[in-house]
Amino acid sequence: MNPGVLSAGARGLGLAEHARKVAQPGRPESPTPARAVRPRSARSLVERWLDWRWSAWTSPLLVLALWVAATELALAPEQILVPPWQVLVSCWELAESGELGEHVWISLSRLLSGFGFGSVLGVTFGLAVGLSSRLDAYTAPTFQVLRQIPSVALIPLFILVFGIGETFKVVIVAKASFFIVALAVHDAVKSLPVRYLEVAAMLRFSRLQVIRRVVLPAIVPATLTGVRIALGRSWMVLVGAELLAAENGLGQMMEMARQMFRLDVVMVGVVLTGLVGLVLDRGFRLLEAWLMRWQRR
Repeated sequence: MNPGVLSAGARGLGLAEHARKVAQPGRPESPTPARAVRPRSARSLVERWLDWRWSAWTSPLLVLALWVAATELALAPEQILVPPWQVLVSCWELAESGELGEHVWISLSRLLSGFGFGSVLGVTFGLAVGLSSRLDAYTAPTFQVLRQIPSVALIPLFILVFGIGETFKVVIVAKASFFIVALAVHDAVKSLPVRYLEVAAMLRFSRLQVIRRVVLPAIVPATLTGVRIALGRSWMVLVGAELLAAENGLGQMMEMARQMFRLDVVMVGVVLTGLVGLVLDRGFRLLEAWLMRWQRR
C-alpha cells in the first residue's frame, strides 16, 4: 500500500501513519498505552455518594440537622429560634385555615402581573436598542444609571407616587424584571455573528424578515436565560416590598407575625419563600428545555 495515494479522509483518520508502518516491516511498532481505568472498588466514599441519585438532598438534610441541633442545645432563645416541628405545625394550621394559600396566591398573582409586563417591555426595548446603534447611544447613559439603582431603594419613592395598593407592587416587580431582560436581549443581539446578517443580505431579506427569521431565533437561548434570572429576582423584590408595605401577601404575613412575636409563622414564610423560588426556577428550566428541544435534534 502506498501511503501517498490515500485520500484526505483516510489521512484524517490516521490510516496514513498505519500504512507507513506496514511499508517498513523492520521498524518496530511502539505499543499503544492502554487507558488506565480506575476500578469501581477504588473509588472513594464521597465519589460514590455524589453519584447516588438522592445525593442532592444532602445539603437540605444537613441544614435541617443543624437547625435541630441548635434548638436542642438551646444555642438561641426559643423566641428567636423555634424548632422545626413547631414550624411544621404552624404551617399545617395556616394551610388548613386557608390563610397560607390566600397569601401565596396573592403574591403569585402580583408576581405574574409585574413580571409579565416588565419582561415584555424588556424584550421590546432590548431588541430596539440592540438593532439601532443610534438609539442605543441615546439611551445607554440613562439605562445604565437606572439599572444600578436597587429596586428596594425605590420602594419609598414608589409608595409616594403609587400608594401601597396593587399598582405599587406590580410596578416594583416590573422594574426588577425589565432591566435584566432588556440587558440580556441587548447583549444577545449585539453578539450575533456577522455571517448571519451577511447571509440575510445575500438573500435580500427586508428588515422585518431579518428580525423575524434571523435575529429572534438566534437570541432565544440568551433571552430565556435572562427571563429566568429576572423571574427569581422579581420574586425576591416582591416579597421584600410586601414586607415593607402591603395589606396581604406572603411578605405581609411574615411582617405581621414578627410584630406579634410569632417566629414560627415567620419561619413558615421564610421557608415557603425559598421553596416557591425553587419551584419557579425549576419550572422555568423545564419550560426552557422544552422550548429549546430543537437544539438536541
